[in-house]
Amino acid sequence: MIFDGDCRFCAFWIRRWQRATGEAVEYIPFQDPKIASQFPELPPDRFERSVQFIEPDGAVYSGAEAVFRSRAVNPRHQFGLRLYRKFPGFAPLAEWAYRFVANHRTGFSALTRFLFGNA
Repeated sequence: MIFDGDCRFCAFWIRRWQRATGEAVEYIPFQDPKIASQFPELPPDRFERSVQFIEPDGAVYSGAEAVFRSRAVNPRHQFGLRLYRKFPGFAPLAEWAYRFVANHRTGFSALTRFLFGNA
């Protein structure tokens, strides 16, 4: 999972997701120099727009689908991906919500800190 390491909101949620996925998912900020050399086919602006989940077979997923796929490596967290893939209308709604939150990170960061604290 490649994410924006300069975003406090993103880093907060990545830490939470790491607890759910353990060692099964490697989380790397897109600012890490090895990203450009490891994934030259992916333009840098793609990383700036949304998280990217890269499967071992090279398949790349972005945004909400990336979140659901990364969390689904834990059998207890597969429900979201099932909804995304099978429930009509859920995928576009999830992607819209992801974009909305991504475009309003500052406000959602404050809301996250209010609801969950800094830890």
